[in-house]
Amino acid sequence: MTESPRVLSLIPPMTQLNTPYPATAYLTGFLRRQGVDARQADLALALVLHLLRPQGLQRLRRAAQAVAQPSPSLQFHLQEAERIAQVTPRVLAFLQGRDATLAHRINSRAYLPEGPRFAPADAGIPGQEDEPDPLAWAFGTLGAQDRARHLATLFLNDLADAIREALDPRFEFVRYAERLAMSQPSFDPLAEALAAPPTVVDEALQQLTLETIEAHQPQVVLLSCPFPGSVYGAFRIAQAIRQAHPHITLVLGGGYVNTELRELAEPRVFDYFDFVTLDAGERVLLALLEHLKGKRGKSRLVRSFWREEGQVRYQAGLGEPEVPFEDVGTPTWDGLPLQDYLSLLDMLNPMHRLWSDGRWNKLTVALGCYWKKCSFCDVGLDYIGRYEATTAEVLADRIEAIVAETGQTGFHFVDEAAPPKMLKALADELIQRRLDISWWGNVRFEKTFTPALVEKLAESGCIAISGGLEVASDRLLKLMNKGVTVEQVARVTKAFADHGVLVHAYLMYGFPTQTAQDTVDALEYVRQLFEEGCIHSGFFHRFACTVHSPVGQKPEEFGVQLIPLPPGTFAKNDIGFIDPTGVDHDRLGLGLKRGLYNFMHGVGLDWDVRRWFEEIRVPKPTVKRGHIARALGVSA
Repeated sequence: MTESPRVLSLIPPMTQLNTPYPATAYLTGFLRRQGVDARQADLALALVLHLLRPQGLQRLRRAAQAVAQPSPSLQFHLQEAERIAQVTPRVLAFLQGRDATLAHRINSRAYLPEGPRFAPADAGIPGQEDEPDPLAWAFGTLGAQDRARHLATLFLNDLADAIREALDPRFEFVRYAERLAMSQPSFDPLAEALAAPPTVVDEALQQLTLETIEAHQPQVVLLSCPFPGSVYGAFRIAQAIRQAHPHITLVLGGGYVNTELRELAEPRVFDYFDFVTLDAGERVLLALLEHLKGKRGKSRLVRSFWREEGQVRYQAGLGEPEVPFEDVGTPTWDGLPLQDYLSLLDMLNPMHRLWSDGRWNKLTVALGCYWKKCSFCDVGLDYIGRYEATTAEVLADRIEAIVAETGQTGFHFVDEAAPPKMLKALADELIQRRLDISWWGNVRFEKTFTPALVEKLAESGCIAISGGLEVASDRLLKLMNKGVTVEQVARVTKAFADHGVLVHAYLMYGFPTQTAQDTVDALEYVRQLFEEGCIHSGFFHRFACTVHSPVGQKPEEFGVQLIPLPPGTFAKNDIGFIDPTGVDHDRLGLGLKRGLYNFMHGVGLDWDVRRWFEEIRVPKPTVKRGHIARALGVSA
């Protein structure tokens, strides 16, 4: 192969349905800049639309009729199958933004067949169970479009339940067979699933894959797996291509590979893929394409695994300079069906809805993380540790080009933590050019975000911001090397909130040495942050130790003992640990999540936080009431 091969980048199921995952857009834009004939396709979206077309629903109905003991959910589907088939095309059109007036019929609650997934919509919130309109707290009397999107999403979730029971037990709209790949030391579970007879969903994915290959005629196919829930789909795609077109070179990369497969030693992976690559793809792909053109031997590949004589080989390519962030170019969505994405509204958490509602142009302000010190984070890996920025002028040029191509002015900045210096410069440039965009992203709640800077960011189009408050404990924040305090977070978040910016806090529990007292105090801090209007949204997740984080690398510094990983040749990331405190974090987590859910709805903001821990007796908070108010200079 002497000429540059045609490259096709594929998004495997399942990622997002409201907007394309950005990896293919970045790689396609970069490769085209190098003169490569680069194409892209989204098989995640294509698979869902294929399953929900009339023929797919007919097949689902036949399969449901053959289930010996259908669940109540599947029984409902069978009872309403004709009506479901009738309304599904219109529901999809509505969620794609093609039929806005359908919202009124959906909101009548008489148009959609409402299965078990609608139960929460009728439950209301604690203390307001008698409210005649249980969704009034979320949408009021005027939020017709949002309310209808939420109801339409519940309708699709009912359909997903039926598909899972009748066609494929692994099916999810955003996570497909996730357990087969999540930190699996052995390739056996995935290999067994791939060797099993294909399900109806598998057959549909195979058909779509081969149709896509026929349409583009590539010589190289790139599959980017950002999450464990996209790995099975990627392998099924590769399997179909390998069987029908063995001459095509198949390459696997993406966020999952970068974190879980860094020590890959499983030869069977290469029954499906020719190469597995790590970290940023630009230099990796340039080297690989030179190899395929006969201009570079395998010994000069960059961050690539392959199989040779039955053994897995790896070449780091040390000394090869990375492509500067300024030179990676502008991502392109050319070739992706932007008009077909589904604007879903599943969770009523105001920040989480941004992830699934609306088609956002995803863009990176700076590569990596400028802080890269947090002890729970994979700070040593390339996507965190290699920090590199460009100029505000270059970023604004990219934004202008993307708006011109897509016609969409909404941007999600996907940085680990967008640097305030770059955000200030970008805001100045956006304002100077009079670029009217809406943007949101993740930051560190650091003191650099003064009220004056926040005002400028809001003027430039900032609509929402998220950041890690994590354990909401100054002792543990210091142990985490987070570089912020609770009081500092309060002042920064209040500045954003006061300028009309939605504020979401990422929260964590179960960090090493965290006690029940720490946990109760954290919830009290969170309660006061909601009470003072500092944050509007939040989410508690359980701390997970990874082998690449400072906790995983030096557990003795955090007072824990790691549980040795089982031997394996495949995935390696999450690692268990023994915390001498012996706290039952699972039971405490229920109280944290229950309290947070109600705080977001304005419920229980004057309660003693111990009321949320129904399953376990907890100590009284040591945080005094009015602590956050005093930190803000408010009269408590």
